[in-house]
Amino acid sequence: MQGAGNDFVVVDGFSAPVSLTPTQIKKIANRHFGVGCDQLLIVEKTSTPKVDFRYRIFNADGGEVEQCGNGARCFVRFVLEKGLTQKSEITVETASGLITLTLRDDNQVTVNMGAPIFEPAKVPFVAENRQKTYALQVNSHAVSVAVVSMGNPHAVTLVDDVDNANVAELGPQIEAHASFPQRVNAGFMQIVNPHEIKLRVYERGSGETLSCGTGACAAAVSGIALGLLQSPVLVHTRGGKLNIEWASEGKPVMMTGSAEIVFEGKIEV
Repeated sequence: MQGAGNDFVVVDGFSAPVSLTPTQIKKIANRHFGVGCDQLLIVEKTSTPKVDFRYRIFNADGGEVEQCGNGARCFVRFVLEKGLTQKSEITVETASGLITLTLRDDNQVTVNMGAPIFEPAKVPFVAENRQKTYALQVNSHAVSVAVVSMGNPHAVTLVDDVDNANVAELGPQIEAHASFPQRVNAGFMQIVNPHEIKLRVYERGSGETLSCGTGACAAAVSGIALGLLQSPVLVHTRGGKLNIEWASEGKPVMMTGSAEIVFEGKIEV
């Protein structure tokens, strides 16, 4: 499946249990010797009352992560297409908490991503106190980043021209920076106008992807918190467009975008 160019292998672990090792996930995610994907998603049963499904997310390097916004949209299309539910609005358990997914009449999917987290210790991010932006020492010079968690950690950097931003070099250096004990997704944001941005994201364990749902939320939220953007924010990624709405701190972030099944198949692991 794909959502705004962020592509996923989605596995039905609801009808029958599925167990994959990190080595197997890396093989499936390999674009030359496997299927190829940014993340592998597993749909599972949940024992939590009033929750419809459990949702597990694995990066291309085999590591499990807490949240994936584009994957969440694909999730709701998958369970409806497979007849695992008849509900157009479902509640899903993730490693970072519960999210609500809604399939709209125009086949766009809206995800309630929950409230963003700015407190450094909860991101997690090593800092003495909370600030609007932080100076990271990268390659002997300081890079200013806004730090926020959308269920997973993000560092957002403002750039003048996102197409020419040095994502290939700075992305992995920010991702692995010592100030982020669980690594971080590095976003590079260009402001077009108060309601529109361009974005590229270097994701933990996957490298630069065509889109990142939580990254789009983190960028829009950061821009609004800095007084540079106003809700709603249209986010242009290299894979497509996402619409982000956020009222204020403590309120949930709403993300709307597409989700499509590309093909189905079987692989021996």
